[in-house]
Amino acid sequence: MSQSSSEQSAHTQPLVPEVARRAHDLSTHGGEPSFPAQDQQPPGLTSPMQPVPDHGESTYVGHGRLQGMSALITGGDSGIGRAVAIAYAREGADVAINYLSEEQEDAEETRRWIEEAGRRALLLPGDIRDEQTARSLVTSTVEEFGHLDVLVNNAAFQWGRAEPKGLAGIDSERLHRTLTTNLEALFWITQEAAQHLQPGSSVINCSSIQSYDPSVPLMDYAATKSAINNLTVNLASDLGSKGIRVNAVAPGPIWTPLNVATRVPDDYVAFGGNTPLGRAGQPAECAGAFVFLASPADASYVSGTVIGVTGGRPVF
Repeated sequence: MSQSSSEQSAHTQPLVPEVARRAHDLSTHGGEPSFPAQDQQPPGLTSPMQPVPDHGESTYVGHGRLQGMSALITGGDSGIGRAVAIAYAREGADVAINYLSEEQEDAEETRRWIEEAGRRALLLPGDIRDEQTARSLVTSTVEEFGHLDVLVNNAAFQWGRAEPKGLAGIDSERLHRTLTTNLEALFWITQEAAQHLQPGSSVINCSSIQSYDPSVPLMDYAATKSAINNLTVNLASDLGSKGIRVNAVAPGPIWTPLNVATRVPDDYVAFGGNTPLGRAGQPAECAGAFVFLASPADASYVSGTVIGVTGGRPVF
């Protein structure tokens, strides 16, 4: 039986227009990206990026999955952190975000979106390489909101511009910054948070595809992400008896200021092109994984695992 023209038309139309738009925005075409080469200095800002990343501002719809909860997100001013902050607020949570002082512009924009969702926002500027600053984030969040239910260890540092690339290009300053930001601070903040988290609460760490498929220019960063996977499993075992769940999300190539500010512009010719989906991801496309893991109803028996948001690259 032949199909009617209306049936044929229905099958040729995009089933999910928003996904189709994202694919068009960030897909590669014959090795050329749909976004121009661009450059920023660390830590990078959102507004100069072309195209400006999608954090779910006009698309994320909440369903009350985190109603009445509070969350602390490190690196919450931009990129994946901002997308998670917007999603959490629209799911009913108050949100505290930590960021570097140079990122105040981005932090204010994230606060605006949290408050537009009808939730309280707390801005906590400070460099988490300082132990006292890192630990104080938890104290300030609890003082402001009265409790802490979700900790998202998202802040990270990478550097992909060193010459020569690889081992010879990693000096002591870079190594110390990467290890302290990505690992030591995670220990400090989680230690503080564990004193306040109650049964049903959770810790969500940000891993990376680099922990499974490391690249030579980012070997120090990749090593910390592998360590985070290991730590996630250990923390899940250690805190499980208290009813606290610990998981991680491993993003693939995501269009964020961190990548623009820490990689050479030529990298964008192929950025995301090595994924089965053939494109980089938007920060908004990571938010759902963080919401699922934070939900005490949806993920009540999920702990010690890593969810990949990688465009099809394997995380096992």
